[in-house]
Amino acid sequence: MKQLTSAQIRQMYLDFFQEKGHKVEPSASLVPQDDPTLLWINSGVATLKKYFDGRVIPENPRIVNAQKSIRTNDIENVGYTARHHTFFEMLGNFSIGDYFKKEAIEWAWEFLTSDKWLGLDPERLSVTVHPEDDEAYDMWLNDINIPKDRIIRLEENFWDIGEGPSGPNTEIFYDRGVEYGNNPDDPELYPGGENDRYLEVWNLVFSQFNHNPDDTYTPLPKKNIDTGMGLERIVSVIQDVPTNFETDLFMPIIQKTEELANVKYGVDKASDTAYKVIADHIRTVSFAISDGALPSNDGRGYVLRRLIRRAVRFAKEIGIEKPFMYELVETVGTIMKDFYPTVLDQADFISSIIKVEEERFHETLHEGLDILTAIIEKEKEKGSTIFPGKEVFRLYDTYGFPKELTTEYVEQLGFTVDEAGYEAEMEKQRERARNARQKVDSMHVQDEVLGKLDMKSEFVGYDTLRIETKIAAMIKDGELVDVAGAGDEVLIFLEETPFYAESGGQIADHGIISSHTGKALVNNVQKSPKQQNIHFAIIDNGELHVGDTVQAEVEEELRNLTIKNHTATHLLHQALKDVLGKHVNQAGSLVAPERLRFDFSHFNAVTKEELEQIEHIVNEKIWNSISLDISYKNLQEAKEMGAMALFGEKYGEIVRVVRIGEYSLELCGGCHVRNTSEIGLFKIVSEGGIGAGTRRIEAVTSKYAFEFLSGKLAVLHSTAQLLKTNEERVVDRVESLFHEMKALQKENDSLSAKLSNLEASSILDQVEEVNGIQVLAQKVNVKDMNQLRAMVDDLKQKLGSAIILLATDNDQKVQLAAGVSKDLMAKGLHAGNLIKQAAQLCGGGGGGRPDMAQAGGKDATKIPAALAYVKDYVNESVK
Repeated sequence: MKQLTSAQIRQMYLDFFQEKGHKVEPSASLVPQDDPTLLWINSGVATLKKYFDGRVIPENPRIVNAQKSIRTNDIENVGYTARHHTFFEMLGNFSIGDYFKKEAIEWAWEFLTSDKWLGLDPERLSVTVHPEDDEAYDMWLNDINIPKDRIIRLEENFWDIGEGPSGPNTEIFYDRGVEYGNNPDDPELYPGGENDRYLEVWNLVFSQFNHNPDDTYTPLPKKNIDTGMGLERIVSVIQDVPTNFETDLFMPIIQKTEELANVKYGVDKASDTAYKVIADHIRTVSFAISDGALPSNDGRGYVLRRLIRRAVRFAKEIGIEKPFMYELVETVGTIMKDFYPTVLDQADFISSIIKVEEERFHETLHEGLDILTAIIEKEKEKGSTIFPGKEVFRLYDTYGFPKELTTEYVEQLGFTVDEAGYEAEMEKQRERARNARQKVDSMHVQDEVLGKLDMKSEFVGYDTLRIETKIAAMIKDGELVDVAGAGDEVLIFLEETPFYAESGGQIADHGIISSHTGKALVNNVQKSPKQQNIHFAIIDNGELHVGDTVQAEVEEELRNLTIKNHTATHLLHQALKDVLGKHVNQAGSLVAPERLRFDFSHFNAVTKEELEQIEHIVNEKIWNSISLDISYKNLQEAKEMGAMALFGEKYGEIVRVVRIGEYSLELCGGCHVRNTSEIGLFKIVSEGGIGAGTRRIEAVTSKYAFEFLSGKLAVLHSTAQLLKTNEERVVDRVESLFHEMKALQKENDSLSAKLSNLEASSILDQVEEVNGIQVLAQKVNVKDMNQLRAMVDDLKQKLGSAIILLATDNDQKVQLAAGVSKDLMAKGLHAGNLIKQAAQLCGGGGGGRPDMAQAGGKDATKIPAALAYVKDYVNESVK
C-alpha cells in the first residue's frame, strides 16, 4: 500500500475524476447560502441539490468535489468511537443525467485498486448491493471479477428520503485484517455488519427512480449518480491506523494538545477520549468561524458554544485547566492549508473568538463542576442514580452548562437525568420570560424559622469585596443547624457580608465563604423577611460551623461586569427622557454581568434615529469620565433634589442617592462604578414592545459590547469577501448588484415575453373548429400566471374570433387562463364560467370576466380532462 498524506489523497481523488471529464466544484461554505432547510452543509451532495432537482443546469454534468461538512446529530458519540466526527470531508463524484452504474462502479474500483492511484489490495475489498439490483451485482461479478462470496445482498442498500429521487446503492468495504475481528461465530462479522473489521470506504448511490406521493416508484427520465467517500476513513486505511484520529488529519492537533496536558495520548481510554473530543471539536469550530458562524445562544451559534464547552470540560480530564483551544487553531489551519487556506489566513480572528468563549466558560466551569460533583455524592448517599432535573436547570441557568454537557458528564458516573424535572424548570423560566414585569419575590422564605431570626447582618460590600466575619446562623432543610458538611445545601447568615442580595434588578453576587475547616460556594443571595442577607450555598469541602470566623469573598469579575451595566442603566434612563420625553419612566430592569435590560413606559416604537441618539448620549457620558457621587439623604430631601426612584426598590426614611455629575440623579441601593469611564462602551442590541405602552431595550457594555461589535464586524468582513470588495465599499457594491439585478430582471421579463410569443405562435396550428367556433385548448410551458395571461391575450389578437383555454403545471400546481373574443361573448360564451368548471376538474377553483379569467388547481394529472372540457362547454353554450 502506498504511503500518502491526507492532502495527497484528497488531490488524487480530484485529479482522477478530472481525468474522467469531471469539473471540480469548489468546497462550499459550511453555512448554507440558499438552503433554509439546513443548519449546516452536511454532505457532498447538499450543495449540488440545485443540479439534481433541475433548478440549475450545470456546465458539465460530471462533477467532483471535496466538501467540508458538519453533522451534529450525535455529538455525544464523538470521542468514544473510532469514526464519529462533527466536522468531516466528503469526497464525491456526481453525474447529472450523464453516466450511470457501469462507469461509477468501474471508476471507483480503478481509483481504489490501481497502482497509479491508491493501490489497495483487491483481495481485501468486498461490496454490498440491494437484493433486487441484479444489474450492479452482475457488474461486480462479471466486469470487476469480485468473487460471489464477497458480494453481499443487503435489504438496507436503498437510498430514499421520501418523495423525490431514490434508488439502490452499493457500498465498498475494506478488510482491515483478523486483528480487528476473527470470531467465526460472530453473526455481525461480514461487510455491512456491525463490526470493526470491514470498514465502509465508498458509497455509490444510483438515483434511478422517483418516489411518488402514493409510495410507488417510477423510473427517472434522467438517472443520476451520487457517490461519497469519507476522507477521514480512507486516510485511516491508507495510513494503516486503528482509528481516524491517528491519521495526519488529527495527530498534529493531538500532539499540540499533549504539550499543554499532563497525560500523553495512548496512555488510557479516558484520556484518549478527551484528546479525540478536543481534536474533533477544534476542527469544527475553526472551520465554522472561518465561514462566518459565531458562538451564540441559538442555532449554529449554540452548536459552536456547546462544542467549545464540551472540549473544555474534557480538557480537565487531561490536566488542562485554562483556556487553550485557541492555541490549536493555527495547527488546524496548517494541516488543511493546501485545500482550505481560509482557516490559516483567519487564524488570529478565529483564535480571538474562541479564546473569549473559553474565558467566559472558565469563569464558572470549575465552580459548576464542584457543585455537580457534590450533587452526585449527595444523590449517592440517598441511593439514587437519578440526577435531579432542577439541578440540571440550575447548572445551565447559573453556570452556563448546556444540558447536554451535564447529561454526558453524569452518565459517565452511572447516573441518568430527570428529564421531566428539567423540562418543568425550563417551563417556569419561559413563563418568567413571558412576564414583562420582573418579579422580585421573597423566594418563598416567609417561614417560622426565618421569621424568628433577629441577628444583625450588615451589608458592607459597596466598598470591599473581601472581609473577615462570623457565621451567625445556618439553615439546612428548613431547620437551624450548628454544622454543615460537604454536599450540604444551606442558607448562611453572616454578621457582616460583602455579598449583594438580588434587588432593584441587580443580580446577586456569587463567591466563597471559607474557614480553616471548610469552604462553601455561594450561588445566590436574597433578602430575608427581616432584611438580612441570606447566602444560598453548597458546602464544597470540609465543614462550616455557626460561630466560625470566615473569609467572605465576592467573585470580583462578575461584580465588576455587573456594576458597569448598573451604572449604564442610570445613564440610559436619563437619555431616554432626554430623547423621548419626560413621560418615560422605568418599568422594570435586569442588571447582569453579560447584559442589561431596561423596560420603560412609551407608546410608540423607538425610531432608528432615536436609538442612535440615545446610544450616543450614553457613550458620550462614558467618554467624559464623570465621577459618581453617592450619599445618604432624608427621603423627602432626596425627592426635593429631583432624584428618580428605581423600579422595584423599597425606601426607608434614609435613602441612598446616586449622582452622576449633573446628568443623572436616582435613588438606588445597588452597586456602581466610581467613574463612568469604567463602563468602557455601551451598545444597544435590541428594542421592542413587550405590552401596551411598555418598551424594552437590551444592551451590552464593556467586553460584551466589544464582543458584540466584533461579531458584527466579522459578518461585515464575510459579506465583503462574498461581494469581492472591501468593508468600506460594501454598500456601494450591494447597490451596484441591485441595479444589475433590476437590469437582468427587465431583460429576463423581455425574453420571457418573447418566448411566450414564440410558444403562442407555435400552437396556432392546434386550433380546432367546434360548432363553427375556433377553439384552442393547450398545455403550455410558462413560468407564472402573468405569462399565461399574456399568452392568452396574444392568441386572441392573432386568432380574432376564438375561445382559448391554456394550462401550465408549475411545481405540481395547476394554473389556468381562459379568453373569449368579443363576438363570441355576444353568443353567450363566458371565460369565467368556462374556467370555473375546468378548474374544478383539477381540484381547484377560480373565475373572472367574460373576456378573461384565471384559476388554479391541485391535480396536474387532470389537466387533459380540463382542456378537453372546452369542446363540451362550446357545444352546450352554442345551440
